[in-house]
Amino acid sequence: MSTGVGLTVTLRVRMGAHDAHYAGELCDGARILALFGDVATELLIRLDGDEGLFRAYEAVEFLAPVRAGDFIEATGVVTKVGATSRAMAFEARKVVASVREPGVAPSAADALAEPVIVCRALGTCVVPKELQRRPRLVLPALSAPPPDHAQLPEPRPIITPPPRIIVTPPESALILTAAIVGAETTRAQTPHLPVTARELADEAARCRDAGAAVVHLHVRNPDGTPSQSRALFAEAIAAIQEKTDVILQTSTGGAVGMGVDERAQPLLCRPEMATLNCGTLNFGDGIFDNARPLIRDMAARIREAGSIPELECYEVGHIHEALSLLAEGLLAEPLHFQFVLGVPGGIAAREDVLRFMIGQIPRGSSWGVAAVGRHQRPMTELAMQLGGHARVGLEDNIYLEKGVLAEGSAPLVARAAAFARSVGREVVDPDRARQLLGIRPRAAAAQAGAAGGGSALAQG
Repeated sequence: MSTGVGLTVTLRVRMGAHDAHYAGELCDGARILALFGDVATELLIRLDGDEGLFRAYEAVEFLAPVRAGDFIEATGVVTKVGATSRAMAFEARKVVASVREPGVAPSAADALAEPVIVCRALGTCVVPKELQRRPRLVLPALSAPPPDHAQLPEPRPIITPPPRIIVTPPESALILTAAIVGAETTRAQTPHLPVTARELADEAARCRDAGAAVVHLHVRNPDGTPSQSRALFAEAIAAIQEKTDVILQTSTGGAVGMGVDERAQPLLCRPEMATLNCGTLNFGDGIFDNARPLIRDMAARIREAGSIPELECYEVGHIHEALSLLAEGLLAEPLHFQFVLGVPGGIAAREDVLRFMIGQIPRGSSWGVAAVGRHQRPMTELAMQLGGHARVGLEDNIYLEKGVLAEGSAPLVARAAAFARSVGREVVDPDRARQLLGIRPRAAAAQAGAAGGGSALAQG
C-alpha cells in the first residue's frame, strides 16, 4: 500500500485582469500561493478524503513576474506523510506569456518553448485522524510506487518541461568534497595553495574539521607544476592519513596533455576513490583528451586498484558514455556521478542544465556538483537543495567573496557545510561517507592489506 509519497497534482490557470494588483498588470504573489493552496487541497482529498488544513509554509521563493494573460501551471507533490501531517513541495511555471511590446496587439501571447519557473515553496498540511476517511491509497489514475526522489511529473500537454524535476532532497545525508589543490591553480593566483605533502596534509585536516568527508587530491612538483608521480602521491597520501581520516580521491585526469600511463600513476597507491573522466572536451584553450579507448583502459585500471570511481561528466554525452561502460561491465552499480559545470568549453553552470543531467542518471545512483569560479557557490548550493552532494575548494575557485581570496579550501568547506545545515542536510563524516559510497572501512582495508603481505599504499 502506498504511503502517498510522490502523489502529485497539477493545475493550469490563466491569470485574468482581476488578478492584476500592481502597475503593468502585475499579479501579486498571494495569487500564486492561492494556487498552491488549491493544489494542496486536491492532494489531501486524494490522499485522505478530506480538505484538511494548510498549517504553514516553511519556505517561499518568488523567481519571476506574473502578469494578467499569463498561463500558470502549479504542481504539488507529497514529500512526507506523518500521522496527521503531510509535507509538500510546490512549483509554479509560466507556460504561456502575454506579449507586451510596442506595435503588437494587446491580445498577443506566446506559448513558451521553455516554461519559466515563477515560484517554489515548501509547506505542511494537517488532516486530523478523525477526519481521515480512507487508507492512504493513491487514486488509480495516479497509482505508482513511491519514487526514490519526490519529483514533479512531466505534465501533458506541455511544451518542454524538464523530464524529472526534483523539488526536495530524498535524504539528508550530504558528502562534502574538498578539492584542495588541482592542476591549474597557481601560487601566483593565491598564496594559500598547498603544494608540499605536509601542506596538503595540513589543509586536508582543516577541511575535515570544517565538514569535508572526501579530499580530491592532485600533487605538484617542487616547482609547483602539476605531476601524477606515484612517489609524490604516496608521500602526500601517507602525510594526510597520518593527520586525518578523510577519504582520499586521487585524480586520474592529471593535467591537459598528459598520457594515460602518466595519469594512471596514482592508482598504484590503491586509493579509496579515483576520478574517471568520461569524455573529451575543450578545456579552456586546450583539449582534455579522453578518447573512448582511454576511458575504458582507465576504468579497468581503477577496478584493478580496488578504487570506487567517481564519474566526471562535463557534458550530457559523458553521462551516456558512463552508462555504456556500465553496460559493458566496466562499471558496477550503484554509480556515483560528478557533474562538472562552468568549465570554458564544457556545459554551462545553469539550473536547467543541472536538472536535465540529474534526469539522465539511473535510479539508485548518487551525484554531486563541482562548478568553477563564480559558479561554485550558487551551483553547489543548488545541488544541496536538490539532494546531491557538493565539491568546493581552491582547485575550482579561489575566492570566498568577490575580490576576497579564500585562505585555503577550509573556509569554502565551512561555508558549504553551514548552508547545508540551514536547508536540513546532514553533513556526514568520512565513515558515514564510506557507507554511502560502498567503501570498506579503513580498519578493514588495512587488515586486508596486512593479510596480503603489506600496506594498501605499498601494494601494486
